[in-house]
Amino acid sequence: MKVSGILAGALAGAVLLAGCGTTYVLPEIDGASASRAQSMFAEAQQVARPAPKSRNAALQRYRRVVARVGPVGEALCLRETAGLSGFDCHVDIGIDTEMNERNAYFTYGDHARKRNPMIRVTLPMIHDVQNDHELAFILGHEYGHLIARHAQKKEQQAVAGALILGILSAAAAADNPYADPNMVSDNVELGYALGHQAFSQDYELESDTLGTLIARSAGYDPVIGACYFARGEAAHVQDQRLSFWGTHPPDEQRLATVIAVDRQIETAGGIGRKASH
Repeated sequence: MKVSGILAGALAGAVLLAGCGTTYVLPEIDGASASRAQSMFAEAQQVARPAPKSRNAALQRYRRVVARVGPVGEALCLRETAGLSGFDCHVDIGIDTEMNERNAYFTYGDHARKRNPMIRVTLPMIHDVQNDHELAFILGHEYGHLIARHAQKKEQQAVAGALILGILSAAAAADNPYADPNMVSDNVELGYALGHQAFSQDYELESDTLGTLIARSAGYDPVIGACYFARGEAAHVQDQRLSFWGTHPPDEQRLATVIAVDRQIETAGGIGRKASH
């Protein structure tokens, strides 16, 4: 086996051994969901953005939606993480007044202890959403990252990736007197970065799944809301940082996932959780 294949296999194994991956069952996308998503996605890509709402109207929408989505998201979080000691479900939802582009994100006030969870939405995004459903789905999606413990999983994946590539690089360097002295440290950094990115697309779909449940439970239509994610934009902003669409890429699969989850909730009463390992 080629060295690159060994490294790739070792990284994949380390990530899996770290106990990562999705917690919730992503739905099977049937033909009807895929077809509906395709047409909705194409329509969303064609529709011109309307003029932004006034600041007063945008803030009224923000307060109205947060008041409904916040309690629903927290209640779901408490229910889903009941077996985890000390898990913090009390989210501080607020407005990021410094970022000048459309964005929304989940983070922790205390990263080291994974405490003080925060969801932030920028003023340009609040101005830009076309209806309450879109803002509700965005907030539900960000709650999904908390409930599914994506920050914790990515940290575990990064450490696992750094460890396995570091060990293999050290072993290779030990048998090669001409090896680059920086090889081990460089590969540790590479393994950390690769591990951190593992499952990223699945995590976005998992957050969409939870966001669908949260938005629907709060009385909104998640399918209408998810159309915001279909209106693509440049992946980077002017200073080359990733935009909202750089970290939440638009594609038909995401919209089809929301449609399928919404139908599943309608027929089965909820979403599926994977069996514990």
